[in-house]
Amino acid sequence: MEIHARRVGVTGPHGPVLKPTSLLVKPGELVLVAGPPGAGHTALGLVLSGRMRPTTGEVAPSAAELREHVVLVDSPDVSEPEAALSLAGVVGEELAMNGARSGRKAVADWLTERDADAYLDHRFEQVPAATRCALMLDLAAGRPGARALVLDSPDRYHGDPAGWWELARRHVTPDRSVVALCTTTTAAALGTVPAARIGADNVPEESE
Repeated sequence: MEIHARRVGVTGPHGPVLKPTSLLVKPGELVLVAGPPGAGHTALGLVLSGRMRPTTGEVAPSAAELREHVVLVDSPDVSEPEAALSLAGVVGEELAMNGARSGRKAVADWLTERDADAYLDHRFEQVPAATRCALMLDLAAGRPGARALVLDSPDRYHGDPAGWWELARRHVTPDRSVVALCTTTTAAALGTVPAARIGADNVPEESE
């Protein structure tokens, strides 16, 4: 599924939340999108996943189709699991949403397959960053009909950008894209990875 945002912007009660941003995401692509803190990472993620209508601009396909096929992963104050919940509770809830078995044994087996069973009863906030990111991406990829994953600000808790970038890369398939939203500082730390910019026209042919 191709996602095409054309100068999408969001204005809140106190002013702009997301400056007009153009972005094209094609099937099978891994896309890095960067902006300074407060640039509207989550707002862009909500627009790209069909969960927020932009104030300006437009995004295709329709919001209904985006909601069906785009998963917003671990987004602060949106899809981020409650910190005090146990990992077992978080995984059980996500597996149930995916239509999979979600009892305690099923959860334990799922975590064992990913070498994360040691954290079964840990509070979610106590799960190591790399494990947390890997599990949330795995659960998102298991959502029926998922054709795109939008990973929102993993650098807020994951200190190694190369680590979460590689985790994101592993979930790209010929039919599934991954968009990772991060700060400009994090994008610079990734070095040679080209980054689209929040608040910019990242589809040059649109301005011709």
